[in-house]
Amino acid sequence: MNNKPPAPHPTIAWPGSAVLVIDDEEGMRNFLAKTLAPRCAQVLTAASAEEGEALLRQQRFDLIVLDISLPGRSGLAWLRELRTTGNTCEVILITAFADLDTAIEALRIGASDFILKPFRTTQLLNAVKHCLERARLTRENFVLKRTLQTELGRPQPGPASLRGQSPQMQLLRESLARAALVDSTVLLSGESGTGKELAAQALHHGSARSRAPFVPVNCALMSPEGVEAELFGHGTRDGLLFYAQGGTLFLDEVSELPLAAQGKLLRVLEERQIRPVGSEQQIAADLRIIAASNRNLAGEVAAGRLRKDLYYRLQVVELRLPALREHKQDIPLLVEHFVAELAPRLSAEPITPSPEQLAYLQQYDWPGNVRELRNLIERSLILGSLNLSALYPAMESAPATTDLQTLERQHILAVLGSVQGDKAQAARLLGISKRTLERRFADWAAQ
Repeated sequence: MNNKPPAPHPTIAWPGSAVLVIDDEEGMRNFLAKTLAPRCAQVLTAASAEEGEALLRQQRFDLIVLDISLPGRSGLAWLRELRTTGNTCEVILITAFADLDTAIEALRIGASDFILKPFRTTQLLNAVKHCLERARLTRENFVLKRTLQTELGRPQPGPASLRGQSPQMQLLRESLARAALVDSTVLLSGESGTGKELAAQALHHGSARSRAPFVPVNCALMSPEGVEAELFGHGTRDGLLFYAQGGTLFLDEVSELPLAAQGKLLRVLEERQIRPVGSEQQIAADLRIIAASNRNLAGEVAAGRLRKDLYYRLQVVELRLPALREHKQDIPLLVEHFVAELAPRLSAEPITPSPEQLAYLQQYDWPGNVRELRNLIERSLILGSLNLSALYPAMESAPATTDLQTLERQHILAVLGSVQGDKAQAARLLGISKRTLERRFADWAAQ
């Protein structure tokens, strides 16, 4: 009697991968399917190139294990057709009858590997492993190249955008940490420059998808004519949703998507299927979508620019990033971080703002938020001193003085000038009442 425990079921080695096995011998098809099924997300089989072609029209595969000797079209002939039509899927050719010329021809027309029957299971699994790894690296290289091209010359806010000891930033970090643990769609709202992409990156890196690609897309920069092909793919050309497989797709300024693209995105969220433009293929969608906008999306829905059903699908978890004016107590910490980050990069001497200068920074309203603060510090490092005149133009022509009353007057006038003479707004920025501000003007008039 055999008392040995059953062999443990192998853990999926290649999650998210879809494999098509094509062999006219039923025994070989079953052996290949049973070997690969516990290790791959999906394994389908076909007995001929024609059957395989029909399956390939319906969905996308990461790998095809293809016998050369088939009824009808041979494996070599079908592989040549696939490559001619632009299909770049990894293909392992297998055969019981081959010579050196056949192997060379197979590799020349685009086979990823070539295996002779009979073969060991380990030989097959090693070939599959190398092919799927190569496919993964190809996707990651595409994402990296695209990200570098998109971000080239664009100022990066750096991780400091999510720094701070204020209650607002502590609550944001806690909320991001909780949301990262689930796979739900997240909607990030907040003004431009508050760090929405960094928040999306934090969600991705804190999730179970952290080892897969993070694909950022600025919907406002995509051409309305080509947005569907770029997102969902076109024919044999893969779209950005495919390249984000296993990972996270970040759609910034999502309300800028045309309504037709919004409908296709809704279908992805509801059915977890990607259909390329002009194709019958259905690609299983294994990714998390994070969307962001600096607009009032409820207002966009009311105006007919955003689909209501898509809005509710995106709003499963909604997190708002606070504007910098709401947590000005974090400005000294942010300034310190930006100086430490940028000074070595610019080969510039670090600057140390005085308490008075930090007070000026904390009085300013920061319409461009953390991005504007970072740009100010970068410009100041280049100039060699804190460039407060960029925020308060009246300071540029003001004479140097150490008299506190004169400094206060210069400061109040600079703040008033920055808001085009609006005393109510100036008083709010100064942290005093409008009545106190009026008294200051009355005192100066009496002098």
